[in-house]
Amino acid sequence: MTDMLTTPRHVLSAAPVSRSATWWAVAGGVAAGPLFLVAGLAQGSTRDGFDFTRNAISQLALGQAGWIQTANFVLTGALLAAGAAGLRRVLRGGPGGTWGPALVGVFAVSFWIAAAFPADAGAGFPAGAPEATVMSGHGAAHMFGGMIGYLALCAVFLVLARPLADRGHRSWAVASRVVPVVVLAGFMASAASVLAFTGGAGLGLLWLSAVTARLADSRAGR
Repeated sequence: MTDMLTTPRHVLSAAPVSRSATWWAVAGGVAAGPLFLVAGLAQGSTRDGFDFTRNAISQLALGQAGWIQTANFVLTGALLAAGAAGLRRVLRGGPGGTWGPALVGVFAVSFWIAAAFPADAGAGFPAGAPEATVMSGHGAAHMFGGMIGYLALCAVFLVLARPLADRGHRSWAVASRVVPVVVLAGFMASAASVLAFTGGAGLGLLWLSAVTARLADSRAGR
């Protein structure tokens, strides 16, 4: 009885606060991909000269209203960084607990690189802009950041396949080994089809949200 009366109040509340912080961090990671895609689709449907069959979502950061997509990059990076922190807590002490969150963090940073170094104009967007014949320095940095980010994302899925399997989600684990192949195929086909690139990148974002939610739900059920 004496121990209970003398226990500091912050110790008694530490566990609920920790669970709440983890929940909010994970929620950020789950929301990141869908919010990015919805914002991109909404902008692409309303911006003059933008064509999803010819232009990448990254190009929406160009032009007078480009600040909206730049903000979208920054916000998505922040949400992914929060998701990485939440995933670290969810996987703490288990398989994937170190490399999974670290790779999600690399993916988050790639969005901030995209915000700092916009893509080059091209394929008729922004409307009236001349075609870029030589890749600019900021365009090259944008592409390099994206390449590193999505390679990290593909690695995330391979790393998280094990904790998914360990928690009984074997079909999810199999899918997490297949999704990277589809994402990379979209990147390889990007020269021939922008839609293939967008589809592969979009699948990666949505699968990360789904896997993060599944792992967090498994943790909560323990």
